Amino acid sequence: MTAAWSYGAQPPGGDPLRPGAAPAAIRAALLEEDRPRFDAAYEQALGVARESLELTELFRCLEHWRRLALLQRDPDRFASIARRAAERLTGDPVPADEPLARTRRRAGL
Repeated sequence: MTAAWSYGAQPPGGDPLRPGAAPAAIRAALLEEDRPRFDAAYEQALGVARESLELTELFRCLEHWRRLALLQRDPDRFASIARRAAERLTGDPVPADEPLARTRRRAGL
């Protein structure tokens, strides 16, 4: 699989997390605890692109994190999604006071 890249000017004022979002916009929308994981994944994907001269893995990485950033830009909604996912996957209710990190581990997020 190869990736095609093109550049089109995006109008100002649009959603910064629309497809093709800048890595800085993606990182800024992530929860603070996920930023180091994003940094590591982004650096690894850049290294692969540098070595292979192929951008597919870089685009795949950015799209994965962009989608997560879309969910995380509303932290309360993200916590609710994580709770529902954990409950469905485990079949057990998630206590309201459970830390988000623990709920995310249960949900595989």
